[in-house]
Amino acid sequence: MAIGQGKNMTSTTLSHRERLLACIHDDSGLDRPPVALWRHFPVDDQDPHTLAAATLNFQRTYEFDLVKVTPASSFCLKDWGVEDIWEGHTEGVRRYTKRVIEQPGDWERLPDLDPRRAPHLAAQLECLRSLRDALGPESPLLQTIFSPLAQAKNLAGGERLLAHLRLHPQAVLKGLATIAETTRRFIEAAIETGIAGVFYAVQHAQAGLLTLDEYRTFGLPADRAVLAPAGSLECNLLHIHGLQIYFDLSAELDFAIVNWHDRETSPTLVEAQDRFAGVVCGGISQDTLVYCDRSEVRLQATDALAQTGGRRFLLGTGCVVPVIAAHGNLLAARESVNDAT
Repeated sequence: MAIGQGKNMTSTTLSHRERLLACIHDDSGLDRPPVALWRHFPVDDQDPHTLAAATLNFQRTYEFDLVKVTPASSFCLKDWGVEDIWEGHTEGVRRYTKRVIEQPGDWERLPDLDPRRAPHLAAQLECLRSLRDALGPESPLLQTIFSPLAQAKNLAGGERLLAHLRLHPQAVLKGLATIAETTRRFIEAAIETGIAGVFYAVQHAQAGLLTLDEYRTFGLPADRAVLAPAGSLECNLLHIHGLQIYFDLSAELDFAIVNWHDRETSPTLVEAQDRFAGVVCGGISQDTLVYCDRSEVRLQATDALAQTGGRRFLLGTGCVVPVIAAHGNLLAARESVNDAT
């Protein structure tokens, strides 16, 4: 069966944008549940043109209902001086080889950046413009934005960030304010390229890293500052990374869609729909996409659709698709929504 040719589809086939917005707003007229997967493009992600080309090829292969642009996590940090290297990680992420925060005072010396002039931030804006022109308006384009705490982790290293946060909180808060302001400016510039939303990646809202009170002190204020310009966008998506997450923070931030590792940590999709008013995204585990076959991918997708009734639901996975996942498994995930109504 070809992509987009499900036997139970309504007589009117929606565009990707129409389908996603119908799901977000009231599900009325929805021809099928939306579906999207995303991945890193190692090596290609070091240049805006090759990242755009790789992202475009991925979308043209699978025809997902949103296009998440996934640069390396260092894209927003290299203008501050970090360095990293690709070493074959299965998720496509890079290892940091140079940090720029060593002493507590370094947080207070971070300079503000102008995204239109800082070379690496400006390059990502160029990538977005290229993708927007190639995709057209009916494919929602989401730019990945790492939370200020997530960026701070990569500037300093995870253990050093937590130590400084607890021993030198005021210095860290000043650094987070600088990161937040630069990121807010980047979102403003990204909006001008025509993005439909931001994919906002939160990595520290989990009990294994911070207490809830600590996240409310060091995470939420910076999150709100960063996200202020994004309130005008239609398709903002919150990703809460990790295990034992503080899921209910999703209700305190203004997002249309929330995504987390629902196959590895609570809440389930059904539980989440009772606690979050928007669209829940997930259903298929990363391990299933890598280690199982098409039949298991379809079983997980079918189960997720049954849990949610295919309403207020975007089929996806808990995080990035590993770069070693089989094409057939990604195709199975994409095709699994064709028979759902």
